[in-house]
Amino acid sequence: MKNRGFEKISAYRNVDLLMPQRKTVHSAGYDIVAAEDIDLFPGQVTLVPTGLKAYMNNDEYLGIHIRSGLAIKYCLSLINSQGIIDADYYDNPDNEGHIMIAVYNHGTVKLSVTRNCRIAQGIFYKFLCVDNDISAETTKRQGGMGSTGEYK
Repeated sequence: MKNRGFEKISAYRNVDLLMPQRKTVHSAGYDIVAAEDIDLFPGQVTLVPTGLKAYMNNDEYLGIHIRSGLAIKYCLSLINSQGIIDADYYDNPDNEGHIMIAVYNHGTVKLSVTRNCRIAQGIFYKFLCVDNDISAETTKRQGGMGSTGEYK
């Protein structure tokens, strides 16, 4: 039985991608690479494809964080500060659970990222629910990114 991990989505199955890995025995984060060459323009948000999906237990989520070296050296951040990949995002009908990294370039120059460049890190977390929480029992994910509702 699988508990948690990463898989390639079908569109990237035959692409030579480095799979996420921790660099040291005490590292919390799994380094995640860009799945293709992409330019990060100043003052813009760019969705960087990873070619990956993540599976985990129902009481967990995958937190996505920018790598600190990229943030400090190249003025990059995630536009949403931390990406949250829910357990039911895996294999959703809209995009197969493809993890996209929403990077904002605060700098003044274009940064070119190449395939297999370590762009982010993923950390698996447990979460808690409040008493009498019924959402888990009644609501099922119907799609991919942004599928749980629009901002109102």
